[in-house]
Formats: sequence, C-alpha cells, structure tokens
Amino acid sequence: MTVAWRRTLAALALLAAAVASPVRSATAADIEYAYPDQSVWTTAVDSQGRPANPLLRVAAALFAEAGLAWHGTSYPAARMFSALRNGSAQFSMLVKAPALEACCLFSRLPVASTEVRVYWAGDTPPVRRKEDLAGQRVILIHGYSYGDLAGFLTDEANAIARTTVNHHQAAFAMLARDRGSYVLDYAGPASEVLAAQPIPSAGYAVLARLDVHLVLTRSTPDAEALMAHLEEIAQRLDKERIIRGGR
Repeated sequence: MTVAWRRTLAALALLAAAVASPVRSATAADIEYAYPDQSVWTTAVDSQGRPANPLLRVAAALFAEAGLAWHGTSYPAARMFSALRNGSAQFSMLVKAPALEACCLFSRLPVASTEVRVYWAGDTPPVRRKEDLAGQRVILIHGYSYGDLAGFLTDEANAIARTTVNHHQAAFAMLARDRGSYVLDYAGPASEVLAAQPIPSAGYAVLARLDVHLVLTRSTPDAEALMAHLEEIAQRLDKERIIRGGR
C-alpha cells in the first residue's frame, strides 16, 4: 500500500467522523455514485421500476476491491451534473464532459463504451455520417443528450425535423409506420427493441462511439491518489463480463 493511498484511507476515515448532519451519519463516509436515470445500456428496469444500470455492478466490484463504502443514486442529467459540481456526489462513470472538467478528474482509459446508431427502414436512404441527417425527419428518445451530436441536431441551419418520444419502443413503432425517417438510439436498447419487435427492412449505421470514464470529484480527499488506485483496479477487472451480468 502506497503512502498516498494510506493518506487517502485516513482522510476518508476522518470524513466518517466529521459528520455535519445527523441525517447523513450512517452514510457520511460513503462515496456516492451519481448516475443518470436514463439508461444507455438496456431497456430493462430494476425491482423498483428504474432503468437498469449495469455499471452499478462495475462500481460494486471496483469499490469492493478498494475496500470503500459506497452507494448509488440515480438523478436526472441536470441534477446529476449539479451533484458532482457541488460535491454532494463524489463519483460517476460518464462520457468525458467539458462541463465537469473544472470540478472532476477523469480516468485516463475508458471503462466501457457504447454506440450511438442511426436506424432507417424500407426505401429510406442509408445514412453514413451525421451530415446526411440535414433536412430529414429524425426521431429522438427523451432524456438522451447524444453526446457531441446534440449541437448538430439542434442547429436550425441543418433543418432537422425532430420528434422526441418517451420510449424506445415508441420510436421504432413510429419508424415502422413511416412517421419519421430515422431513429437515433443507443446500441443496447435499440437491439433489445428490434429483437422483440423486428422491422425486417431495418438497417443502421454507427454515428458515434462514446467512451465511458471513471469520474471523481476533485474535492474528494486525496482525489488524485484515489483515482490512480481506482484506475489500477479497473484495469484488472473483466469489465465486459461484469456489464453482461457475469461475476
């Protein structure tokens, strides 16, 4: 165990003792993992009806190996970013976001990745790059930012007729009925929907591959040493197997 890591454990122990509010006394030493309440991985929900997040399993393995107490809390995207900025949450796993660079550290290497895909059906011309969506009818899923594609999609100069729906199933039902020309969705949820409700003529292309990194607030005691330790553990974990549900 390195000297820096001993200091980190000591600082976290002091954090547990220095409880500012009795309401938080049971979890004051916990690291809070803030994650979005809209899953980019699956359409499945947990026992409480919330979108499933397989990265919770990665967090469980990561913090078990590190010997740190933690808990996960789901937030709408804006509240999640706010919690990380003000330090009420200390940890997440997200695509690198410029809005968090001042308050957070990001791991050097990703721990997972996903694809943003564009789908079409029937005689609709295939799309190979985002510029092909200009002037088209595009169906989007509520709650997704779509990473770097967001600016292009909302730029009025591109004349994209956007329709936003609440559920993945609704998006592909609209596509099948030609109520939109293209659907933008993440690989996991889209694949599940099309497996359950196939559209024989459907095709897709990958518009973006998004890498997911460990995120740790700079206000966490000995944040740099802790991040280095978590990164070292993460590199040893079989993350793909854990995300799929393996042990």
